[in-house]
Amino acid sequence: MEILFVIPARGGSKGLPGKNIRPIAGKPLIAWSVESAKKAAQLIGNCDVIVSTDSSEIASVAKQYGADAPFLRPENLANDTAASIDVMLHALDFMEQQGKSYKYIAMIEPTSPQRSAEDLVAAYEKLKNNSLLKAL
Repeated sequence: MEILFVIPARGGSKGLPGKNIRPIAGKPLIAWSVESAKKAAQLIGNCDVIVSTDSSEIASVAKQYGADAPFLRPENLANDTAASIDVMLHALDFMEQQGKSYKYIAMIEPTSPQRSAEDLVAAYEKLKNNSLLKAL
């Protein structure tokens, strides 16, 4: 597989409870990220879009907009001190246990709803064409 798009969406926001499923311009906040990642995945091909969450409610909303939510994130990765890298590695490890492997992994924060699929594709193209990475 080419890219694993991971949308981390914790249920326990203290600043704005329920922010990931609150409506923004007619849709839940998380829907904007799911839709842009799904469209980018279609344009690139051979990609998966998943949501990493500790909330069954967030998982349900994400699924309504086309994302997969194949697991609920463990409590130790859903608190205020959990590092994003650990959340990403957990998602990658889970998918690898399902027999999938990826060339790239991308974190798509739900709190950036104006990021478009075209932005994601452009970032992928820059990464793919980076001469420093090709040397590795």
